[in-house]
Amino acid sequence: MSKEQLLLKIEQKRNELVEIVLKHGFTAEPTIKVSQDLDGLLNQYNTGNDQKSLSN
Repeated sequence: MSKEQLLLKIEQKRNELVEIVLKHGFTAEPTIKVSQDLDGLLNQYNTGNDQKSLSN
């Protein structure tokens, strides 16, 4: 997945998280699930950037 595609998925997941928080609250199970999904995408993005900086 390209960096641009990953950034798009992160933005979409962030928007989804905002909607779910407004609907269910911060501690609801759906909120936690989407938050964990977003964390995974952010970790994937950061790991990719770390790998690129190490290879330079």
